[in-house]
Amino acid sequence: MNVSLHWFLPTGGDGRTLVDRHAFSGGALERSPGGPISGVRAPDLDYLVQIAKAAEQLGFEAVLTPTGTWCEDAWLTTVALAQHTERLKFLVAFRPGVISPTLAAQMASTYQRLTNGRLLLNVVTGGDSAEQRRFGDQLDHDQRYARTDEFLSVVRGVWGGSSRAPFDFAGEHYRIDGGYTALAPDPQPEIFFGGSSAAAGPVAARHSDVYLTWGEPPQQVKQKIDWIRELAEREGRTVRFGIRLHTISRDSARDAWATADRLLDDLSPEAVAAAQAALGRSESVGQQRMLALHGGEREGLEISPNLWAGVGLVRGGAGTALVGSHTEVADRIEEYHALGIEHFVLSGYPHLEEAYWFGEGVIPELAARGLVAPVARRSGAPLAVAGGR
Repeated sequence: MNVSLHWFLPTGGDGRTLVDRHAFSGGALERSPGGPISGVRAPDLDYLVQIAKAAEQLGFEAVLTPTGTWCEDAWLTTVALAQHTERLKFLVAFRPGVISPTLAAQMASTYQRLTNGRLLLNVVTGGDSAEQRRFGDQLDHDQRYARTDEFLSVVRGVWGGSSRAPFDFAGEHYRIDGGYTALAPDPQPEIFFGGSSAAAGPVAARHSDVYLTWGEPPQQVKQKIDWIRELAEREGRTVRFGIRLHTISRDSARDAWATADRLLDDLSPEAVAAAQAALGRSESVGQQRMLALHGGEREGLEISPNLWAGVGLVRGGAGTALVGSHTEVADRIEEYHALGIEHFVLSGYPHLEEAYWFGEGVIPELAARGLVAPVARRSGAPLAVAGGR
């Protein structure tokens, strides 16, 4: 089992700080209580193309694109970026409660043909009722997972098997009469799915190809793997596993931790307090687990060797980063891999520069250990890096 490496597309904006121009919702901030933020990069197509091309050249398999009211639409953005890349896959995050499952199946099928099979799906049920209501969704936390269960049953049913017969479904949330797509997706996109609640586990076991967890310490990650693996076995299925982490990898551990300290120094007490108050209202069990890793405190943020919880002081979702020398970061990846983690969905601030730090520093380390294939470099001029490295 080799490691599959993925990067992140910051379709809500990027910059040299953890605080940017977004709102306290969906994992981002609208304005820092401390005033204007310098060095913010808009998520325009030219900049996202730079990141996508860098990820492809450096050897990442795919890029995750988020979903929410705070960022650009993932479907439209990534199909545009596919025209500027050749092999890179797109892990498109979307919310099943705001789109018809038959339409989603059709969109995925069309996407696969337009991109020659470069779509992966990240199903985001949603852990914040306030944000869900912005989409017109009034269901509560557990009801949303029940609906996701039905949604994915319909999607797979509409894609169909060898018979390609029209698909009927009658559930609490959906009734589908004769659903089908003109052509089945080839290949069927793999489904990535996360969730730490009791309502999420059975849905992941029944439908996900890859269960994705946020970056908790290894022992906690192992407990999640064991939990989902047992549930999947009851369903007669096998699920693979992935983890979502930020990275700060440098030529020396000292330089890496200096970068983490700089990011921390940029955070005013007011910004941290405002973010913690907003994130504390989330219904997401995974988000509450992230908050528990640091308790809103700036001290003791290295919660496990090279695992830093500073990102979670002001950002929702993935709140931890692997911090250290390239060798140390590779060590931690190898440690998670030994637990059963196959997919690593990574990011860093700014995303363009950090892609190069990781791609040129850690990926060769992983290749030397036989965990990834060596990156085949293409001839031609190197890609430009915004801001230098």
